[in-house]
Amino acid sequence: MPIRQIAPDEAYKLLDEGYRYVDVRTEAEFANGHPATAVNVPVVFPDPATRQMVMNPDFVGVVEAHFPKDARLIVGCQAGGRSQRAAEVLTQVGYSQVLNMQGGFGGARDQSGRSVVAGWDERGLPVCKDCGHENSYAGLRQHTG
Repeated sequence: MPIRQIAPDEAYKLLDEGYRYVDVRTEAEFANGHPATAVNVPVVFPDPATRQMVMNPDFVGVVEAHFPKDARLIVGCQAGGRSQRAAEVLTQVGYSQVLNMQGGFGGARDQSGRSVVAGWDERGLPVCKDCGHENSYAGLRQHTG
């Protein structure tokens, strides 16, 4: 089943309808600004040895600890690529209502750097930099059973 793609404006509206925003960017990216009600669960981490991004082995476990399989989730990242992968992973483990936000937080760009899809921040949607420890990855991990 393909993952439904939505734009940031639609994602913003769906948050009022009970959807939750799962930001799958790194902790540093999340700390620099994110949608106001987002929770952070990075799907990949930079490997210090290789400097390559590697899958977060705790990604599914942390999401499962905080969201039931029928939760309505919007998955977002910086431009839309990591969130697509994360949405696919969540669907594979049984989540049935997962949407991918195209353009992510920062917007999708073509090879020449031109904006192809304006992101959450570029559209002027509500942004938060310090919305509380409970929405951070560290906070979520503290409450993972």
